[in-house]
Amino acid sequence: MLRIASKLPATGTTVFTVMSQLAADTGAVNLGQGFPDFDIPETLAELLARAVRYGKNQYAPMAGLASLREAIAAKTEAAYGHRADPGTEITITSGATEAIFNAILAVLHPGDEAIVLDPSYDSYEPGIALAGGTCVHVPLRHTDFAVDWDAVADAVTPLTRLIIVNSPHNPSGAVWSADDMARLAALTREHDLCVIADEVYEHIVFDGRRHESVLRSPELAARSFVVSSFGKTYHCTGWKVGCCIAPAALSAEFRKVHQYNTFATSTPAQWAFDGMLREHPEHHAALGAFYEAKRDRFRARLTLTRLRPLPVSGSYFQLVDYSTVCDLNDVAFARLLCTSHGVASIPLSPFYATPPTGQRIVRLCFAKTDATLDAAIERLERM
Repeated sequence: MLRIASKLPATGTTVFTVMSQLAADTGAVNLGQGFPDFDIPETLAELLARAVRYGKNQYAPMAGLASLREAIAAKTEAAYGHRADPGTEITITSGATEAIFNAILAVLHPGDEAIVLDPSYDSYEPGIALAGGTCVHVPLRHTDFAVDWDAVADAVTPLTRLIIVNSPHNPSGAVWSADDMARLAALTREHDLCVIADEVYEHIVFDGRRHESVLRSPELAARSFVVSSFGKTYHCTGWKVGCCIAPAALSAEFRKVHQYNTFATSTPAQWAFDGMLREHPEHHAALGAFYEAKRDRFRARLTLTRLRPLPVSGSYFQLVDYSTVCDLNDVAFARLLCTSHGVASIPLSPFYATPPTGQRIVRLCFAKTDATLDAAIERLERM
């Protein structure tokens, strides 16, 4: 029998796959995995069909369509005041997860350390491990998921090469402030660190706040990979198209990985997104208000249940505290909620290396139709 030593011995099937399958098996309302259940913009569908009909079906350039990269550069300059060079600093990827993986492999060498802030998205640590690095977990504050910058500074060692940050934050919905960005800049300057900024929910920010992109800071932009997602912005997560903006030297290393990972990303999808950015910028400009209305409606209805919604300033996720319902751990509660009450959620503990003792929180996704959310609330009211 062939024997192999796993490079990811602690990695199993993701909690998102497990809970989505359980929802399908039990007929539960799926508020677990983060994807919309409503249609993409009709204009986007038409642009995609047009690209297919008019022969845009072969390999795109490795770095992405030049026209799309130019449109991204214009949008980024308008939004954040940063003008990226479309030729050398913008790369189109097959989803944001690929971009994060490429960036990790581009800069992390065996023996290097990378800091992640828990709870953190589950793709970060496997990428670090596959690069031969060590993942150093620093917990966010348990009360509000804010960054403890003193703890982050204490975690830096001579081996630290990289820090991965995420705002708006998945799973908590917390949003970084300008002061957080200033603290990040000071830390990376002192220790000469690279940054991967996971900004896939960049357009989904609420309550009059603005998204504090790493690209607003010339100092941070000069040492960062900034990752965005067309799937999150245009309700088409299944298309798997993302983008990475980084200075030319970092992009050159990033593209070395990208060209042997996926090489090129869906050509007709790239043409469709190019059309949306150029012809319909109002879509991404209105996205925050669109999801804020969903958040507010969902939170108002959650008050009719025994679940306590926590504050959320961005993304399309709502954390709820179930401590008044039962004392089960979150994995057991998520399974119970799905099998006995017909609503699928995501437990928070898989986002941690060491989950906080006694935390009783699960994540719900409100990127759903009103009918889906109402059906979930009706079941939760009976809990």
